[in-house]
Amino acid sequence: MRKIRIIEQISLDGVQQSADENDFPYGNWSAPYRPPAGRQLILAVYGESFGPLLGRRTYDMWSGSGQRRRAVRWRTASMPQQNISLPTVRKASHGGRPRPLDRTSSRARRIKVQDGPDVILSGSFTLTSTLLEHGLADEVLVVVFPVLLGTAKRIFADGTPPRSFELVSTKALASGVILSPHKPNEPLRTGTMGT
Repeated sequence: MRKIRIIEQISLDGVQQSADENDFPYGNWSAPYRPPAGRQLILAVYGESFGPLLGRRTYDMWSGSGQRRRAVRWRTASMPQQNISLPTVRKASHGGRPRPLDRTSSRARRIKVQDGPDVILSGSFTLTSTLLEHGLADEVLVVVFPVLLGTAKRIFADGTPPRSFELVSTKALASGVILSPHKPNEPLRTGTMGT
């Protein structure tokens, strides 16, 4: 059974938007914090082989096509906004039009039970929230950059159900970037702290 891993690069205030869409003025805000050693670490996190799960807009950015395509095999995929080359991948797109949550989650469930490498979602805050809501994400790796960006798309869409996570580890780079993988734990508990 494959794991679904979510890898998101965000600012200190939770902004994940990186493309110049909707008049967002900071298209490549993470670039100054990505020295070669940091780039190699991110590539290592992705691994030798993986299957990306992409929302339509993220797929369009990665492919540079501006067109919707399905089940495309790329020899080398790239993330232009991160300036990172990725290993050979097979893409599973979320599709081009809004789908009911049950269709999206059932498709992700089918992907999980297939043989193959782990599936990685990067980008798509809508799909991130859907996977978490339906308990389909096995890990959320948050790569936090030491910047504040203000109003823009954030890592989790409004309406993402509350829950707690278990911190797996933390790694800080000299540039101030922090990598923190988390595993979904249980529904959010509230109350006072014990003494």
